Amino acid sequence: MTAAKKQQIAFLIIRTLSILVVGILFVILGFIIIRGIGVINWDFISKMPEEGMLEGGILPAIIGTLYLIAGSILFAFPIGVMSGIYMNEYLKDGPAKRFVRLMTDNLAGVPSIVFGLFGMALFVNKLKFGDSLLAGSLTLGLLALPVIIRTTEEALKAIDDTYRHASYAMGASKLHTIKKIILPAAFPNIITGLILSIGRVSGETAPILFTVAAYFLPRLPHSMFDQAMALPYHLYVLATSGTDIDKARPIAYGTALILIIIVLICNLMANLIRKIQRK
Repeated sequence: MTAAKKQQIAFLIIRTLSILVVGILFVILGFIIIRGIGVINWDFISKMPEEGMLEGGILPAIIGTLYLIAGSILFAFPIGVMSGIYMNEYLKDGPAKRFVRLMTDNLAGVPSIVFGLFGMALFVNKLKFGDSLLAGSLTLGLLALPVIIRTTEEALKAIDDTYRHASYAMGASKLHTIKKIILPAAFPNIITGLILSIGRVSGETAPILFTVAAYFLPRLPHSMFDQAMALPYHLYVLATSGTDIDKARPIAYGTALILIIIVLICNLMANLIRKIQRK
């Protein structure tokens, strides 16, 4: 078999697998859309839940989810970016750097329920935040932190050293070089970590189960120390613990569709920021 023939077969396999993955994604989305679109209307997204969540809307769960996403990213993104800068620009290659990178990678693979238990022990009980948006946001922030750190480090590593050398040759300090040259050039790729983090924290149930989520709370949170409903936990409750599972099932699919739309909007906004920064 010639090299050209082998290349054609390899490309065919890769193309087939790519189409299969995209096809599975569209099947899942289509399944949720078909089953959930029928319950979505203005009342569904703007009213409080009623009758044990079998009537009314899911506004508290939507608002609670948005608060948790915003709170976790506001906590994790600055710390993750600064940690990535330290890892790539200041920490010298050696055992210490390899150890920190290994621990960061291991932290990214820790099950989310472990983060939930840790958040309950530290933020809820030890720091006395109670079941609150603050405790839930910090817990989800810890969950997103390893992804942002590693993405930032790789984005900075991809910047050619000639940028740094040219800046140093013109008398700029290391901090000025990072702030004005390296970070702006790497920022579009750093946004990738933000997008991945939003996708992960928005759909997690276990961390918020122990730190913030309320089973039924037909009101909006007034401060960061209030409990809140959230779409992932609301979906879990509707699918497993409702008083009328058959009646709750369409609402569960509608909730899942709203959650997907929220994640999509957040990702589109992050992509828009990345495009603006790249220009």
